[in-house]
Amino acid sequence: MARKNLLEGLTAAADDSPPPGSAYPMRGASKTMIRSLDELAKQADKFLEGEAVVEIDPKDIDRSFVSDRLGDDAEQFEELKQAIAERGQDSPVLLRPHPDIDGRYQVVFGHRRVRVAAELGRPVRAVIKKMDDRAHVIAQGQENSARANLSFIERALFAKRLEDLGYGRDVISTALAANAASVSKMISVTSRIPEDVLSAIGPAHGIGRERWVELSLLAGRDVNFDRVIEVIEDPAFGALSSDDRFNGLFLALNDKGGRVRKAKPAPKPAAWQADDKLAVVQYGQSGSTFSLSIKAQNGAGFGKFIARNLDRLYAQYLTEGLDEKA
Repeated sequence: MARKNLLEGLTAAADDSPPPGSAYPMRGASKTMIRSLDELAKQADKFLEGEAVVEIDPKDIDRSFVSDRLGDDAEQFEELKQAIAERGQDSPVLLRPHPDIDGRYQVVFGHRRVRVAAELGRPVRAVIKKMDDRAHVIAQGQENSARANLSFIERALFAKRLEDLGYGRDVISTALAANAASVSKMISVTSRIPEDVLSAIGPAHGIGRERWVELSLLAGRDVNFDRVIEVIEDPAFGALSSDDRFNGLFLALNDKGGRVRKAKPAPKPAAWQADDKLAVVQYGQSGSTFSLSIKAQNGAGFGKFIARNLDRLYAQYLTEGLDEKA
């Protein structure tokens, strides 16, 4: 398909994109997630309760070893920067002593506040706690899931990165306050869509889980690989908002416009083998079609024998095998 035709869908996406509030409609699992986020906020508060707040030079602070964002929202960052410039840093960040470098610290949560302090030339108000990597990622996930307005795909990427680092699903579930099924769905989405494509789309705050699942099923098809690259590399794509980039790519891949569902795997064929092992038959049914595949040393000869006797075999079926019609 020509590039300009692909981009026709991008313009339509800008008109049809769902409102930000539609990302997590308040029903079923979404209600559970909101309740979970409230609990996460309470748990995150406990990391700072009763701890001494100190001031640290931002130059002595390194980022977390695992990222949980897809880029920074420039507008939100500038709002945070202006607020801190006017009122000061109300809430401290959480740091831990750097595990490998003496005299340095690593951000557990509060990356944007550290960056703001650096740009304003101010020290960072921080709580410093010793913690291992496991406690670090749990604290980071809980705080950011509860307060940082992470989108579904940012949470999903965080889950995937933790798994790539060797953390089990139990740790990931704790960090994101998500059950095993939700974590599995997050990781399946980020496994089907390459991270460079996700980065090109961005956080897409208005796009919820099920639409990401549908896009992943489309983008994960080998036949769509070239089309995905063509869309995301077009300059017009980068000029769109993140939500509209998602919608544009989705429309470019979903030619039929219907709901995308995961294809059911083909049933595994059954097999029959002759006692002398010189003929092996694999057979199976798909809808109203029944197929045979004959292999091994006598496979070709046995197949020709069956072909020559089809009239007789069918007549025998009509006489004896009508109960096997279905």
